[in-house]
Amino acid sequence: MSNSASTSEIRATDVRIGRRHLEVALVDGRSIRVRFAWFPRLQAATPEQRRHWRLIGKGIGIRWDEIDEDLSVANLLRA
Repeated sequence: MSNSASTSEIRATDVRIGRRHLEVALVDGRSIRVRFAWFPRLQAATPEQRRHWRLIGKGIGIRWDEIDEDLSVANLLRA
């Protein structure tokens, strides 16, 4: 990937759920760590609900069906 790649081209490969944060692994080797407090639905969810995520759009986003939450990787990079 070139340095001129837009954030819309960056995709997630994995998500790890911590006690107070989520960490998203990216295809380019970087990772993003964000606190649940930034996302009210994730903050209010139980640990079990947070663990039930799936990648959507070949990794452009993350979906939690049980709590009706979607996060885009591009927006996480801008945060």
